[in-house]
Amino acid sequence: MVSTYSLWRRLSALPGGKRLFSTAICLRVPYFGSVLPTVEELRPGYCAVRAPKWWGVHNHIGTFHAIAACNLAEIAMGMLAESTLPATHRWLPKGMTVRYVAKAETSLRAVAELPEIPEFGAEGVELPVPVVISDRVGKPVVTATITIWVTPKRQ
Repeated sequence: MVSTYSLWRRLSALPGGKRLFSTAICLRVPYFGSVLPTVEELRPGYCAVRAPKWWGVHNHIGTFHAIAACNLAEIAMGMLAESTLPATHRWLPKGMTVRYVAKAETSLRAVAELPEIPEFGAEGVELPVPVVISDRVGKPVVTATITIWVTPKRQ
């Protein structure tokens, strides 16, 4: 099976490759498709994902729905985890804390970034992944921390 990060490295340099990669992750995790994400940048410890403001993510006042923004945060965190963890480990989401700091009136960009990449050993570890979601002009509208549980894969 091809790793997510290997697929990114292969496709992202091609014309239309980032869009193709983003479509592929939505096929693997169909709910991600609800925000029409495009992964812009991916490397160990970092992921940036953009999502357009379209009627499918609107709330009752016509802004980007809070839960759609949470979905975008989870995509950024998930792609970061996939590109950061060694092939010997797996991750599961454990919890999420979210702050809605401003109305999300435009398309959004989520950035998940680890301050440092930890060592992953034989013991399970909780890893908090901070995500900042900003509007088109760079103003943060949502901040989140998604805690994942990282363990070695069972043989």
